[in-house]
Amino acid sequence: MDIDSSKAHSARVWNFWLGGKDWYASDRDAGEQITRVYPGIVRTARYQRMFLARAVRFLAGEAGIRQFLDLGTGLPTVDNTHEVAQRVAPDSKIVYVDNDPLVLAHARALLTSTPEGRTAYIDADVRTPERVLEQAAEVLDFSRPIAVTMLGILGHIPDEDRPGDLVRQLVAPLTPGSYLAISDGTNTNDTLNAATDNYNARLAGDYTLRSPDEVREFFDGFELLEPGVVTIESWRPELPPLKEEPPVDAYCGLGIKR
Repeated sequence: MDIDSSKAHSARVWNFWLGGKDWYASDRDAGEQITRVYPGIVRTARYQRMFLARAVRFLAGEAGIRQFLDLGTGLPTVDNTHEVAQRVAPDSKIVYVDNDPLVLAHARALLTSTPEGRTAYIDADVRTPERVLEQAAEVLDFSRPIAVTMLGILGHIPDEDRPGDLVRQLVAPLTPGSYLAISDGTNTNDTLNAATDNYNARLAGDYTLRSPDEVREFFDGFELLEPGVVTIESWRPELPPLKEEPPVDAYCGLGIKR
């Protein structure tokens, strides 16, 4: 696969903010420029990763989930879904889904697994739910509970593509006792809104910031677990946030299908 390193790429910029190594000078320059406009973006990226770890630990542990469908995988970094889940429950099965050729090129790092469990990667667009679900069913048993994670992905789906309908299609075949985890940036900060405009101008594809109420609406048909849809650093933190830190302009939640 030919990779154009001269142009910034959203997955690599995100990897840069997370402290990863899979980025080029163009990605660093774009990431630093956006950080100058909105310094909180680095905290947002890292808190989102921490939410993933906390949510998956809960799901594999207390909730007893053994099947995970990770939609919008992104580049592999520390504590990927399969690593967190199989650390708690070695027999966990994880299916990753992304349609980014760059992510596909790094997918080998996502395909490691414990002997008892399994990981798989589907090269597909979440906007083709029939294809995603059909291929996921080759690994996951949809007659048993599954945890679906959509972290930082719904912002990449514009309003005209009806993201709410898309979520409903993706979770429709899930059995009761399944879970849905969502996190996304929100339009709660004028500086972040300006930084997102900058981001969209510099990278291919737009990111849509939505209100916390709009994020909450994605959980239609699911019962939200406490503390509900909240800023990502506020969802069951292992340590209290530093008092001097402002809230992160991204919201998350975890719901169960009854």
